[in-house]
Amino acid sequence: MMSEHIAVIEQAGVLEIHIDRPDKKNALTAAMYRAMTAALADASARADIGAVLFAGRGDAFCAGNDLKDFLAGPEGGAAAFAFIRAIAAFDKPLVAAVQGLAVGVGTTMLFHCDLIYAAPDARFVMPFVNLGIVPEAGSSLLAPALMGHAKAAAMLMLGESMDAEGADRVGLVTAIVPADQLLDHARAKAAALMAKPPQALAVTRRLMKGDPATLTARIDEEARLFRESLTSPEAQEAFTAFFEKRAPVFRRG
Repeated sequence: MMSEHIAVIEQAGVLEIHIDRPDKKNALTAAMYRAMTAALADASARADIGAVLFAGRGDAFCAGNDLKDFLAGPEGGAAAFAFIRAIAAFDKPLVAAVQGLAVGVGTTMLFHCDLIYAAPDARFVMPFVNLGIVPEAGSSLLAPALMGHAKAAAMLMLGESMDAEGADRVGLVTAIVPADQLLDHARAKAAALMAKPPQALAVTRRLMKGDPATLTARIDEEARLFRESLTSPEAQEAFTAFFEKRAPVFRRG
């Protein structure tokens, strides 16, 4: 599957997936999700590929779903959930280079990455509740496990953003790297992974990830509730307000 907004580059055994829609802050369409899912499948199947590196072009990593594309029909949701399942189940090391905005899936996909390098201007946001919907990609399980309930609640319940320093403190990122060195640094770390004994590296990663059944069950539960919430009055009001550039009004009771 190809997309004009996803660039796939191979370098010395590392498959790089670049989100390349900078004029839209790298917001993802169904076609872009399908292209990334196909790239992961290709990387998993090939013995000569030992790691995958995600990066975003322009001043943002990923602004999440392109809401107009996502709401246009079931295709967007199906492609998004297929990508989530693919990245969660991926069996080789994943590296990410994050600058600027990382919104929604732009943050939740990082919970499945192993090494995450952030520029000082990186900002992580999971605004699901603000849109009348629920978290995805296993983030309702992985965020509290990583950063504790209180910090996760600020992001998932209040929709508050977290800057690079905050993300470094809670362990969401591996390190903060100057913006002009970010991609080269991430590439160097991916290359370092390629120099490790592959079987020992694979087993170590699998042990660190733990039993996948719990995560898979949570991703499936989130997906079911996410689809249900999309048709709720709350979500309809939230999305309408977003497109009309006004504050939403939610009814209680």
